[in-house]
Formats: sequence, structure tokens, C-alpha cells
Amino acid sequence: MSLTNWQQIDTVLLDMDGTLLDLHFDNYFWLDHLPAVYAQQHGLSEEEALAELNKSFVGLRGTLDWYCLDYWTELTGLPIAELKRDVQHKIGFRPHVQDFLARLKQLGKRTVIVTNAHRDSVNLKMERTGLDQLVDRVISSHDYREPKESQAFWDHLHRDECFDPARTLLIDDSQPVLESAARWGIAFLLAIFHPDSQKEPNTDSRFPGIHHFDELDF
Repeated sequence: MSLTNWQQIDTVLLDMDGTLLDLHFDNYFWLDHLPAVYAQQHGLSEEEALAELNKSFVGLRGTLDWYCLDYWTELTGLPIAELKRDVQHKIGFRPHVQDFLARLKQLGKRTVIVTNAHRDSVNLKMERTGLDQLVDRVISSHDYREPKESQAFWDHLHRDECFDPARTLLIDDSQPVLESAARWGIAFLLAIFHPDSQKEPNTDSRFPGIHHFDELDF
């Protein structure tokens, strides 16, 4: 992104997990920690537990239930929000995030986190990182009862925030979310190619993208 682009932007909408925070925490929790606890609870191997949980994942991706800790607590019989605290030491920033947010503040941009994460998860991550102190506002899709993949989410957000879509940038690691925002009319869209520090980057994107925020030109 060139300086010219930044002069055309007033509002920066920012995903949280995989964009500002390392997605490793979430991947580790859902693919390692939760299956281990579930296996112990039900007398299964961890492989069997993951296979059992995977059956529940089918068809939920992109829906609000997919992101809802209350839903997974009811489904598994386990206190999901409490279990997340067991591995909270894995919560951390992606590279160069604090410097990037500080630069946006210097430039007078309005910064709003828009995340599909459940409020319990959001609160834990804010406690751990202080991320909410670095932006103007934090919005969970659960506030609107619509995931970011839904056009209704952007309708709700626009009524709530009154931003100009022609002068707004969304940065997100999810292609379906970026596609949803593009359909709705967000003018500037940027993908994150390396959301999980422990996995290989994925540059398969129809949108321009970066690995880390130090690649952006102010």
C-alpha cells in the first residue's frame, strides 16, 4: 500500500486472530488442547477425540455457532472458556503489530477490531495483551448475532460505526470474510498470508496481501 492509498483511508477495520494476534493459540487450543481434554473425559485416544470433534465441525464453518464458546461448551460438556485459560500463555501478538497500530494512531486513522471471536475469548485476549488499549474500539460479531461472512454483519457495523466504505480498509486473514466485505462494498481489502507463526504462509489469495505489517509503506 502506497502513501496515496493511506491518504484515501479514514477507517481501518482489523481482524483479531490471525491478523493482530498469532493464530497459533487458537489452532493449538482446538486441535491439541481440547481434543486432549475431551479424550481424557471420554476415555478415548486423542486421535479418536479429534475425529469425534471433527464430526461436529462439519457444516458449521462460517456460521456464528462455529465461533460461539457457549455452543461448544454445550456440545462437548466442557467449560471451553475456562479451558482456554489453561493455555493462555500461547496468546501473543503477530510481528510488528504494536508499531503498526501506533503509526495508524499518529496518522489519525480510526481503528476498529472486528472479530468473529466470542466475547469470552476477546476478554481473555485483551487481559493478556492489552490490545484494546491500542485501538479505538473492539466489536465482536456476536454483538450483532451475525458472523463477518454474512452481509448482515456489515449492515449492522455500518449503522453502528457510520464509516464510509469508500474510505475504509479491512485487514483479515480469512478469504471468505474478505470476499463478504468486498461484496458489501468495502473499498480497500488486505489479506494476511502468515496468520499462524507455527505454520507455513499461504499466499493463495484473490486479494493483495502481506506476511507482516512491516511490509506496509506509509
